[in-house]
Amino acid sequence: MIDFLPGINATASALNAERVRMDVITQNIANANTTQGIDGKPYQRQQVVFESVLNQQISDPAGAQPQPVRVARVETDKRPPQLVYKPGDPSADKNGMVAMPNINIHEEMADLITSSRAFEANLAVLKNARAMALQELNIGKTG
Repeated sequence: MIDFLPGINATASALNAERVRMDVITQNIANANTTQGIDGKPYQRQQVVFESVLNQQISDPAGAQPQPVRVARVETDKRPPQLVYKPGDPSADKNGMVAMPNINIHEEMADLITSSRAFEANLAVLKNARAMALQELNIGKTG
């Protein structure tokens, strides 16, 4: 069978992985001021770790075929919470200090823009692959 859309699986998996990354980033932004979660502690930043999946069916030993990408895990950032002086806050300790999440909004926005651009680039690859496949089919019609 002729593969009209080579690399489409890798592009689709990259789109899915970037979507998960954007979801995690928006969750971080939404919880930037959550001082007490279910466990009573401040929210901790989450981050996505990607990995490429080696496809056992690829017969190309040089690795010229695109490899699918998947989300390996979503891990918790190990940075400690930020202590902020807020004496009137109900979650403040006896010294008036409140443990705030370890989230830097500027860092999250930069990550969101990077993820969004990677998503757009993969979407452009998908659209171009589709256009080329349609042109291949049209070539077959005229001959």
